[in-house]
Amino acid sequence: MQRSFSSTANVYRSLLHYQKPPTAAMVTRPQPPCDVFINHRGIDTKKNVAGLLYNHLLRLRLRPFLDNKNMKPGDKLFHKIDTAISGCKVGVVIFSPRYCQSYFCLHELARIVEAKKKVIPVFCDVKPSELMVSDDGSCVKHELDRFRSALEEAKYTVGLTFDSSNGDWPGFLMTATEAIMDNLKEVDEEDNTQ
Repeated sequence: MQRSFSSTANVYRSLLHYQKPPTAAMVTRPQPPCDVFINHRGIDTKKNVAGLLYNHLLRLRLRPFLDNKNMKPGDKLFHKIDTAISGCKVGVVIFSPRYCQSYFCLHELARIVEAKKKVIPVFCDVKPSELMVSDDGSCVKHELDRFRSALEEAKYTVGLTFDSSNGDWPGFLMTATEAIMDNLKEVDEEDNTQ
């Protein structure tokens, strides 16, 4: 076992020796804004709906933002997410059964709505009427009001529904992509007329 570790350490040292140190331009280069911010409850949808949609949009040469794909250790959570939301054109909000139990999901939703971004709700294994913000005592009244207002606005926006247990995954990806592309085009046209 020691021999294996020793040879691995030598290989690692060799790689470090041959790598050029990063230049200031490489370290400070800003990331381009994303086109699509994917808001989701990781425990429910990261490995299926959100992850598949992210990968599909990447293949189409769009710039989606998904927290575990676009963030790295050391990033400031709220700063990185708020910056991505500010720079995006469309917010895809994937509602799931435990979505409203997450402070982070509700914070992101409120930021998307407050920034007046185009919202595409996806109701995955949940009906809009089942979504509600409950007061568990961990949020101040002002935040609860923000979250409830944003949730109500999103619930009454035409969206997509998907049943992950017997849904048509390719069909869902195609329908979601069409909705995203149509909304991106609409946002671009609005931006060009201003």
